[in-house]
Amino acid sequence: MILDHPVVPLLGRLMMAYIFATSGIAKVLGWSGNLAYMSPRHLPMIPVLLAIAMVIELAGSACLVTGYHARIAAFVMFWYTTAVTVLFHNYWASSEMMAAIEETDFRKNLAIMGGLLMLAYSGPGKRALGRRGSS
Repeated sequence: MILDHPVVPLLGRLMMAYIFATSGIAKVLGWSGNLAYMSPRHLPMIPVLLAIAMVIELAGSACLVTGYHARIAAFVMFWYTTAVTVLFHNYWASSEMMAAIEETDFRKNLAIMGGLLMLAYSGPGKRALGRRGSS
């Protein structure tokens, strides 16, 4: 079966890494805009939180792409995405106009979180740096 091919997990890791890598790069290139986006949430230490988010997204993406420590990275990224989803896509607290958009983003993030959990559970597959055994 074609889904048993060793490149399939690599493709899945690349697809999951794409959204985090591009978001991390956007944080680097648009630092002040991201600070402004986060400020209405009244979070403490927004620059520190933004820096942590940037590191998780960029380092996590590198781990997903290479497969190196992919299980740990996927687990950290799962919890990070959980926090971001609840804080920034809380459609139940949005205006009617924004609720549909936020609900779509919320559900999209649930799917990403599911993929991250599957990766944390099953490992990166055969095409991964630092791979031991059959993970």
